Amino acid sequence: MGIDNSNRIPSMDAWLAEAKAAPDAGKVGMYLTHNGVVRETAKAQVRRGEQDTQSVTGMVFSYDEDKVSAAIEATRALDGIYYVRVWLNQGHLAVGDDIMYVLIGGDIRPHVVDALQFLVETIKTKCVLETELY
Repeated sequence: MGIDNSNRIPSMDAWLAEAKAAPDAGKVGMYLTHNGVVRETAKAQVRRGEQDTQSVTGMVFSYDEDKVSAAIEATRALDGIYYVRVWLNQGHLAVGDDIMYVLIGGDIRPHVVDALQFLVETIKTKCVLETELY
């Protein structure tokens, strides 16, 4: 799998069922998911500790599909990783809306944890544009 381009918010139950039916499912000992959502606390406050920030009311979110595809392929190439799936929202999002879902399947916990961290970090820093609205 790769990028899920549907406009529907994915079902983790359905994704896990598909992952467990995939050809390499017998090699997978762990699945991890990530669900990023729009929060009302500004990035400047949670990442840099700035205190004089306004509350976020929403976000404009977009992504570069080619860059996300490349990040997924790089993640699949990591040791012990056998399943990767990503869904990204787009457009004007409100506080509480889903930004992304990621599912990683791999052989052992350290490989899967590292792969999830690598993929989410790559997507957030190299593949998307997020503009907080106040």
